[in-house]
Amino acid sequence: MAAPRLPPPDPQFVLRGAQSAVHALHFCEGAQGQGRPLLLSGSLRGLVHIWSLQTRRVVATLDGHGGQCVTWLQTLPQGPQLLSQGRDLKLCVWDLAEGRNAVVDSVLLESVGFCRASVLAGGLQRWMLAVPGRGGDEVQILEMPSKTSVCSLKPEAQARLGMPMCLQLWQADTSPRPLLLAGYEDGSVALWDVSSRKVCSRVACHTEPVMGLDFDSQEARGVSGSAEKALAVWSLDEQQALQVRGTHVLTNPGIADVKIRPDRRILATAGWDHRVRVFHWRTMKPLAVLAFHSATVHCVAFAADGLLATGSGDQRISVWSLYPRT
Repeated sequence: MAAPRLPPPDPQFVLRGAQSAVHALHFCEGAQGQGRPLLLSGSLRGLVHIWSLQTRRVVATLDGHGGQCVTWLQTLPQGPQLLSQGRDLKLCVWDLAEGRNAVVDSVLLESVGFCRASVLAGGLQRWMLAVPGRGGDEVQILEMPSKTSVCSLKPEAQARLGMPMCLQLWQADTSPRPLLLAGYEDGSVALWDVSSRKVCSRVACHTEPVMGLDFDSQEARGVSGSAEKALAVWSLDEQQALQVRGTHVLTNPGIADVKIRPDRRILATAGWDHRVRVFHWRTMKPLAVLAFHSATVHCVAFAADGLLATGSGDQRISVWSLYPRT
């Protein structure tokens, strides 16, 4: 007889105190002397909370988005700087050095859509930023911190891709040319060569808007989720052509976010059905359904040590230790 399936685990702990729905999560590694990362959360009310995972309490609250929802958070490896994107059409750059929490710069955005920004760290103090652009269908590429416009990536009119919904800048190990993966409103995923401003390839992955994607550059494989009830797995060949490798049908529609763990063993999805689903990344075998939250799960994030954080409309953040890294 087959062994009975183990019940899903409980969270290692739960963080309460966001005071509104949690829409963004990000682990800040190496920020504490005692080894554990800080966890950053962005809320519907426009606040960024910085949590200690040792005391499980808020150590700082950042208020830079005028009460408008914070949709994306990212730290820069060059130093203790935080980027936060809000529905107030503003992307803030925060200085977190030595206990400071001040906005030192900001970028005005031209699109109020749901598309989260993406960062590609460069050498020294320079980095590249992709943000939704004007006109609804454009992606704007900026060099930071100078805010110099590198280019605007606008699909051909006849393509009818709609708005960009999610973005991921990356760079192949074999080439210095920056590349951008973009998921669009029509359900397709496109690969852009930023330097030439051209689409290398595009593939129809979903019949509904792509809500989240992640890419494993070592395996040249990616995964995306949408408003429909299916995950799509796709690959990129040496000619930079995207191909759908398979789909995984879900019980309920709606994936708000998808993340591959840094060790590339598992991935997690944030579901509109209040569930977090965990899969084996290589085989896409379902491993666990985490049914802790009582409202839409908006975001998931992995730490370098494998911890998983999930944020929900129920105003709670749950932190999980699943399939520990070997």
